[in-house]
Amino acid sequence: MRVEAPAMARRAAAEFRSWSSTLRGTFGGLTFYERFEHAVILVLTALIVIVVGVATWHLTLAVLALVFANEIHPANQAVFQAIFGMVFTVIIALEFKHSLLIALARQESVVRLRSVILIAMLAMVRKFIVLDLGSSAPGELLALAAAILALGTVYWMVREQDARIARVPAEGEKPARPLPFV
Repeated sequence: MRVEAPAMARRAAAEFRSWSSTLRGTFGGLTFYERFEHAVILVLTALIVIVVGVATWHLTLAVLALVFANEIHPANQAVFQAIFGMVFTVIIALEFKHSLLIALARQESVVRLRSVILIAMLAMVRKFIVLDLGSSAPGELLALAAAILALGTVYWMVREQDARIARVPAEGEKPARPLPFV
């Protein structure tokens, strides 16, 4: 069954009105600077979507080229490191996009410490995956290990703080005070 063009146009116009009223509702109660922040987040999200799409396309082409060249086999560690490095690049970009969308949905400040630490930890994991242990200096390995340990400790501290803040205090108990850097 074929839908007539006027019916399709009416449906598209109704969808656009619905979308624009939702957008007005979202931006309606915000200050000028909050609107600016939201607009920047939307632009960044669109750019990250483009980057993720292009990175996924290149990853797909690289894997297909390796499959057709019969280069993928368990003994070839360098190929697996390169593939998983590309996969983690896409995952890091997706996590960054996700953190921006959470900030947009909650209408909170753009930068959340937990998200930044998580993205940094993912970047460190990617670095460990693509790192050639044979050609790395011991000092570099020690520095990377110390960095991931520090990031993990800070992430744990932030998580514990969020759990304390979320916990409802008993009667007569003072509520948990947030740390000054969060």
